[in-house]
Amino acid sequence: MTPALEVRDVRPHEHGPLGRLMVNVYANLEGFPSPDEQPAYYEMLANIGRFAEKKDTQVLVALSTTGAVVGGVVYFGDMAVYGSGGTATSETNASGIRLLGVDPAARGQGVGKALTKACLQLARARGHDQVILHTTQAMKVAWTMYEKLGFERSSDLDFLQERLPVFGFRLRWTDEAAQADGDRGSVR
Repeated sequence: MTPALEVRDVRPHEHGPLGRLMVNVYANLEGFPSPDEQPAYYEMLANIGRFAEKKDTQVLVALSTTGAVVGGVVYFGDMAVYGSGGTATSETNASGIRLLGVDPAARGQGVGKALTKACLQLARARGHDQVILHTTQAMKVAWTMYEKLGFERSSDLDFLQERLPVFGFRLRWTDEAAQADGDRGSVR
């Protein structure tokens, strides 16, 4: 991981840069729908800062040593506002993670892992016993990271988003997961 990487709640002046980063990341995923195919989805990405207005929801940002936005994610402390298809929104005692994105120039530096661990810390602080996320085949590279952190495929959470298969993952707390989730450190 980049030693001086900062992960914290996004600030209003960072909403635009984070939204542009998200649109760029998702638009360039091979096999993922384009902005023309799913304009509402890309509008949501461009306005990712609005998620912070939802109940029990935080938008986290990762910043480089120069203060540049290099990644972001949305953490949901209440699955009722998670906003995915499928059954995830009815899960109880659970937190959710959506819309993880990392600047291609910062990949391989631990940005995605740091953002995910920050969400895990928030879930544990809330006392939730599981964390749920969704991903697609186009994001397969992230699957390995999620699995190393203790997430397992959970097909009961799968759904279709406009003909796009979306795959559910779940991490339930165990002693091993508590060790792996990075209880060290905190989100500012």
